Formats: sequence, C-alpha cells, structure tokens
Amino acid sequence: MYICRKIAIMARKLYPLGIQTFSEIIEKDKLYIDKTEYIYRMTHTDSKYCFLGRPRRFGKSLLVTTMQSYFEGRKELFKGLAIEKLEKEWTEYPVLRFDLSGGKHMEKEQLEEYLGYRLQEEELKWGITEPVKGANNRLIDLINTAYEKSGKQVVVLIDEYDAPMLDVVHEKEQLDVLRNTMRNFFSPLKYSEAKLRFCFLTGITKFSQVSIFSELNNITNISMNDEYAGICGVTKEELLSQMSEDIDMLAEAQGLTREATIAKLKEHYDGYHFSSVSPDVFNPYSLFNCFSERKFGKYWFSSGTPTYLINMLNKFDVLPANIAPIEALASAFDAPTEKMKTITPLLYQSGYVTIKDYDPDIELYTLDIPNKEIRVGLFENLLPNYVDGIYAERGGVAIARMSGLIRRKDMDGALHLLQDYLGTVPYCNVTNYEGHYQQMLYIIFTLLTAFVVDVEVHTPKGRVDMVLQTQTDLYLIELKLNKSAQAAMNQINLRQYHKRFSLLGLPITKVGINFDSTKGNIEDWKIEE
Repeated sequence: MYICRKIAIMARKLYPLGIQTFSEIIEKDKLYIDKTEYIYRMTHTDSKYCFLGRPRRFGKSLLVTTMQSYFEGRKELFKGLAIEKLEKEWTEYPVLRFDLSGGKHMEKEQLEEYLGYRLQEEELKWGITEPVKGANNRLIDLINTAYEKSGKQVVVLIDEYDAPMLDVVHEKEQLDVLRNTMRNFFSPLKYSEAKLRFCFLTGITKFSQVSIFSELNNITNISMNDEYAGICGVTKEELLSQMSEDIDMLAEAQGLTREATIAKLKEHYDGYHFSSVSPDVFNPYSLFNCFSERKFGKYWFSSGTPTYLINMLNKFDVLPANIAPIEALASAFDAPTEKMKTITPLLYQSGYVTIKDYDPDIELYTLDIPNKEIRVGLFENLLPNYVDGIYAERGGVAIARMSGLIRRKDMDGALHLLQDYLGTVPYCNVTNYEGHYQQMLYIIFTLLTAFVVDVEVHTPKGRVDMVLQTQTDLYLIELKLNKSAQAAMNQINLRQYHKRFSLLGLPITKVGINFDSTKGNIEDWKIEE
C-alpha cells in the first residue's frame, strides 16, 4: 500500500509554488493551467492598452511572464498549449517588463530610486549605459532604442502597477505624492503609442486613468469582462479536467470520497466571480498549497494580510457585520480607489468580497465573501479590534471549543467558555455601546465557521440582534447592555421573534445575554427552548 501511494505521488507534476515565471514552469515540467487562449484573444483585439485587476496571488505575474514569452516568439515553450494552434506567425518583439511589486513602503525619493533600478535592468539589455535624467525621459529613450534597434514595435508589460501606492491609500497627502511620481513614470506610454505593439498592466486596485495614466485614457479595463473572467485563478472546469489526479490524491490523504473532497475544496477556496457571467473560480495559491500539503488550510491569509485593508476598514468605520452581503451597482464597487466613498471597491478588488448574483433588469449586483478561507481569515484579523493583543490569538482555541459545544447543542457550555475567555482579557476602554458587543459576538460566532450568522434580522415585530443557524438548530440571540438577561429574554418572547422562523423546520432556542460594560464581559444569560 505504501509503495503504490508513493509511486502515485511521484507520478504527478510538481506544483509551481513560489514560481511565477512561465518559462521556468514549462522547462521544469511543473503544473501549468493553460491560459494561453486568453492571451491570444487579448493581444488580437482592437485595444492596444489593456488593464487587468485581480487579487494578490491570483496568477497575475505568471500571466505577465507568459505574455512575455509569447511576444518573445518562444514557440517551443507553448507546445501542446492552446495558443500553439492559434498563432501562425510567432513574431519576436522587443519586450520591456517592469515588476513594481517591490516598490512598497517607500517615500518619494526611495520610489524614484526603485524605478531607476527597474529601468536600468531594461536599459542594459539594449546597451544604454548613460541614461538621461528623469524616469519618464528614460522610459521614452528606452522605448525609442528598443524600437530602432529591433525594427519592430515594442511590448510593455507592467506588473503590480499599484504596489507603490496601496500602503498609503488611506493617507491622502502621501498618496498624492506617490501617485504623481507614478503618473510621471507612466506618462510616456501614451506619447509612444505609434512605437508600441501592446501594453498590458496588472494590479489589485483600480486608480483612475486621469490620476495615474495622464492622457492614457484609451486603456481597456478587462477586469469585469465576461470573456476574461477565468483568465486568472483555476476554474471549476480546469480543476476537474487538469487536476483530476490531484483531487484523488487529496481524497486519499484525507480519507474522503472524491465527491466530498471536491465539495470541501469548493467550500474553502471556490466562489470567486469576476463578471456578471463568470465561471466559478478557485484561488490558485490556496488550491496548489492544499494539494501540496494534502490538507485544508488558510494558505492565502497565511501568506500575508495587507495592512492597507485593515487601515481602510478603520478609516471607513466598517462594522464586521456590514462587510457582506451587500447589493451594489457596478459603479459602486468597481470605482477608482482614490474616489471611493465606501470600502466596497477595495474589498471587491482585493478579493475579500466577490460577485455572487446579478440582476440584469436593474443592473444590480450582490456581493458576498467568496468562501470559508476568506471568511475565517478576515474575521480573525478583525478580532483584535475588539479583543486586544495576544488575547485575540488565545481566543482561537476558545472559539474552536465553543464550536464543538454548540454542535452538541450545549449553548450554555459555550457561553460559560466565552465568559471565562473574556474574563482573561484585560479591559481598559469602557464601551457603553451595545453595538460594540454585538459586533464582537458576530465575529466570534462567524469564526465558529460551520454555522450561518446574521445580525439585525427583521421580523414582523422588530429585529433580532443575532441569528445563529447550525445544521440542526436555530438560535435567536438578543443582547442587552447593563440590564439583565431576563430583559433580553422578555423582548424575544414579547415580540414573538420565533414566529418569523417557524417555517424553517428547525428547533428554535432563545438566548438572552447581558453584558456588563464595566467588565467588558458577559454578566448573565438565559436560555429557553
């Protein structure tokens, strides 16, 4: 048994973990999900300038390096891929590729120096040893030199164009400074239009064309185009066809059926939609790591939580319960980053919420958190806003134990455990706001992961503070601050909240909880079935 399994493991292709260069993946015969048809389609359209926005670690850099190999005419790398049959000429173009992902956490002078280094890398390839002054002039000179020496139009590929600005998106003054620096750098792209074959930019967020690209107002944003919805990530079809053996090996390692494994992969890593008509898209980084480790984990979040997101959530005073689901017009969540009036555009563009439904008659989208991995990771990062320091980490153990107790229908035991945990947390800031405790409980119950949680649920006679639904039971939870659990229970009974949920067919348990603001903890509770 051991020998057979080892052979099976060795037979599979290795995953390209930490590798974003197309040529290296192909030359080392690692797993590559074929996206070359999208590249051919994009580079043979009316537009010469294209922009694609996708969340981090979604394959944007791999897409850029694939495009680089294609424009360099490296036909041998594309054997057996879709583009091999589509492309007939395989013309070699001069390619200028700029990866700006390293330009983070920089002041203006540091950023200018960084851009200088990136330009120097390309200049040396074309024999430019004494560059002119100024990043924009250097880029003009570089394009001109490549055009003249090759005799062909130039391809410009810019990966993670917004990286230098993301960490200061919540600081208007600093954002303006860095944005002007980047606008200066990008300005030659419009000026050099006649000498360009194609220009492609990727990023996470969408800054307005006017503020970043100066006069480059004819760039085509394909981020929400139906045709390109599956250009990054792994679609369900690609998973089942190109990674079928990987699914079977994961199923064996987990002791699950193939069907149960697929369902669990969907629960953890699927759920992304990037247009109104989009295939199901899995997070590729998490998917590959899951197959490599042969276990389900929070891989995307463990690779780093962007500070800009937490900063912006705080700037907009976003309550955890209000993050999702939400309804919005496209203009409300695909807005330029520096012009957004709410956190929604950044949440969508960063991959923390995604399109879940679309009503074409009124052009209204429903946005929600994509999957379990994002929900758990996001709320774990929000918990420190309500429970300080290392105590937020300790809360993970308590929350896991609470989940087990609630599964066994022991809500009393779960609340005892929560009370004990909160009793260990230093509490300095007295909060006389009931909503604070509601949001804290919402985060904690959301982190139970296996249950459905909602707040301020409407009934004919008022709103229930919180509803918790497990596979077997429904809990109606009413909160009070500095009153009594009995007062909370009286409200549930007086307003007959339970009648609103009678058609669900689940046993209903009523829970009244009273918080003491001077302690920052649960004072008492009552439970009635």
